[in-house]
Amino acid sequence: MLPFMTASENIILSMDANGLKIKNKKEKAIELMEKVGLKETYADRKVLRLSGGEQQRVAIARSLSYNPKMIIADEPTGNLDKQTETEILDIFKKLAHEENKCVIIVTHSQNVCDTVDFIYDLKKVKEKNNK
Repeated sequence: MLPFMTASENIILSMDANGLKIKNKKEKAIELMEKVGLKETYADRKVLRLSGGEQQRVAIARSLSYNPKMIIADEPTGNLDKQTETEILDIFKKLAHEENKCVIIVTHSQNVCDTVDFIYDLKKVKEKNNK
């Protein structure tokens, strides 16, 4: 996200970058923010004035602005407290189960792994020396 912009401006920027033709983009941005648990009053706040969980919600709303089929989240709960982590994971679960989005979460967190539908564990494979 761009720190000098507001929450809604970051979401609108994503809409613009994706060439979306939406009549009232700020209204759509607010709708997306509310979908991820942020009230309209957050729309005009600079993202640097938001907590980590609020910033993560803006990032999710921004990703939803162009209605993707797949969301890839890299350590989305890494810097969050336990309660906020649970809330963010609930947003992803709702997107997956109710809106049929493919949500891929990259994480080192066992807690995150304990809450997801499928786990793919990547391990380093030793290379054989072919001399």
